[in-house]
Amino acid sequence: MQQKRNIQIIEWEDLDKRKFYSFGVFMTMAIRATVYPATLIRTRLQVQRGKSLYSGTFDAFFKILRTEGVRGLYRGFMVNTFTLISGQAYITTYELVRKYVSQYSENNTVKSLVAGGSASLVAQSITVPIDVVSQQLMMQGQGKHLTRFRLDTQTGNKKFFGQTRNIIAQIFAVDGFPGFYRGYVASLLTYIPNSAVWWPFYHFYAEQLSKMAPTDCPHLILQAMAGPLAAATASTVTNPMDVVRARVQVEGRTSVIDTFRQLIKEEGCWGLTKGLSARIISSTPTAIVMVVGYETLKKLSLRPELVDSRHW
Repeated sequence: MQQKRNIQIIEWEDLDKRKFYSFGVFMTMAIRATVYPATLIRTRLQVQRGKSLYSGTFDAFFKILRTEGVRGLYRGFMVNTFTLISGQAYITTYELVRKYVSQYSENNTVKSLVAGGSASLVAQSITVPIDVVSQQLMMQGQGKHLTRFRLDTQTGNKKFFGQTRNIIAQIFAVDGFPGFYRGYVASLLTYIPNSAVWWPFYHFYAEQLSKMAPTDCPHLILQAMAGPLAAATASTVTNPMDVVRARVQVEGRTSVIDTFRQLIKEEGCWGLTKGLSARIISSTPTAIVMVVGYETLKKLSLRPELVDSRHW
């Protein structure tokens, strides 16, 4: 534990691992359910040509709600819940790498940067196949003409398991097993920098806020404010590659560079900002829920002998 910091960081060795993983599953599920509609909207905005279907985030929200109902905002959600596995892998990798790097450097920025990037590498290796399937399901309904695969009429009325099997079968028939890792490189180029940037900025903003806040201000409030600031910063930096990633995965492209060039040619530099507002809107509650949940999770998972030694 770094006592010299205004906000103490609960490290891996301070945790009761059984509590940590038990509470972590519920926390991750709550976050997914909260922000999924914004994720769906962001994906549709990024894939559409120009403003052919939606003029913006709020227009997309109300159109989907009006034509597809609340269920339309949760297309592919049940498949996406399998990312709970990658969520736990992410948390574990982040904490273990922080512990490993601390043997060589006590600089928190270095530890956060390396651990965040490493955690994203592991998580994306698990997440990409799930994303490929869930994104195809997201694009059904009003956005069905934006994707290569469509649910047949018999499958369309079935519950999500039937729809999921249908989409998986189509992807495998057209692209084989590699089709489930389409956009993997683009995902790594998006999420490794995003994760590597988020954690250092999160701790940086928390530190700066702690210097301005009263000494008796709860740390959790400062951390809840730092999370969205870090998320907005990371989202802005990595959004261009996120647009490319979405198009590669949904449209079945094979080249990240060619996709990037075509996007610039057709829509100019503004095309690189597509879905940014939806991404920031989704990342804000995500960051708040994640930070509050994650810091609470770590506090609840502290080893009994350390509970009274941590300011809350």
